[in-house]
Amino acid sequence: MRQNPARRAALLDGAIAVLAREGARGLTQRAVDREAGVPVGTASNYFRNRDELLVQAGARVYERLTPGEDELAEMFGRARDAASYGVMLRESLGRITAFRDGYLALLELRLEATRRPELRALLTERVRADIDQNVAQHEAAGLPGDATAVLLMYLAMNWLVVERLTLPDVFTDAERDELVTRAVERLVTPFPGVAE
Repeated sequence: MRQNPARRAALLDGAIAVLAREGARGLTQRAVDREAGVPVGTASNYFRNRDELLVQAGARVYERLTPGEDELAEMFGRARDAASYGVMLRESLGRITAFRDGYLALLELRLEATRRPELRALLTERVRADIDQNVAQHEAAGLPGDATAVLLMYLAMNWLVVERLTLPDVFTDAERDELVTRAVERLVTPFPGVAE
């Protein structure tokens, strides 16, 4: 298998675009080659088969969606009250939805994972690690709310992302902002100055 990291990344980014646009059924090595603008057969030099391509595309989505350690520390360091915690969540929502293809590809991969044990194992491990990291960072930052509150916020924010990307007219931007504010107030209280 070839090991040019830049070419591999371009192929995986192509796979993400294909997944987002055409779904898992449209993901072929030829479609990835076309999307990445490389000669036909290039993807087969990097990925043995479609299953490997799906698994690696899933890993690439998370690689691109996950902020760096410094950015995460800075984000959690600014969250000191309900308003700033809401700002952090709205910024996260904006960052995730800005990578529209990535999140839509991830939804496709989640559906495909119901049929592919290796993909399911990868996504389960990655999502669980992200959840555990979110809880640990929340606690390390000294933010109010327990692990259950963080999990409920995770679930609420994920569905808000799905709504924004798939049915963007269900909620206005103002309504989404208000929902984030109310979720913080109800799930992660007591912040100073927030009525219970």
